[in-house]
Amino acid sequence: MMGAERAAAAVKKLTTALEKYKFILLVLAAGLLLLLLPTSPGGGAQSATTESGSVAEFAFSVDELEEKLEATLSKIDGAGEVTVALTLRTGARQVLAQDVAVSDRDGDSSEERTTVVISGGSGREEAVALQQLAPQFQGAVVVCPGGDDPTVQLRLAEAVSDLTGLGADKISICKGK
Repeated sequence: MMGAERAAAAVKKLTTALEKYKFILLVLAAGLLLLLLPTSPGGGAQSATTESGSVAEFAFSVDELEEKLEATLSKIDGAGEVTVALTLRTGARQVLAQDVAVSDRDGDSSEERTTVVISGGSGREEAVALQQLAPQFQGAVVVCPGGDDPTVQLRLAEAVSDLTGLGADKISICKGK
């Protein structure tokens, strides 16, 4: 019976201690839960969907665009199987945020620029992108069996112009095998 009385006393002592410190324990448990939640590189809680415009995910592939153009242009009546080659004037690029510090000493003004970075924790830093610029195309060549038909040439030239921003003088359409 002595052991049962000790156990009952210990339980009673524990319940009074829990009652007395319940708010402190609740705050500690909430803090521990927040520490265990996964976070995204930006520091916020990770959501189910990710933004496609982030710095790490920004990529452009000429080959993928050419394949999409080929698939699209091949559906134009009279074109047949289309092959597309694109050339770039400038590739896809990002405009990064910068801090500008201007100092004026004895009539001489100087300017110092530094790229703005965000610390992602664990020693990781990422530059802040203000704008993502699309590539600028220099020219396009389209080869297809229907390339000698003026109507097909016009349709293909308009489609390539609309999709790339090139003028008709920068698009060459040839008859292929």
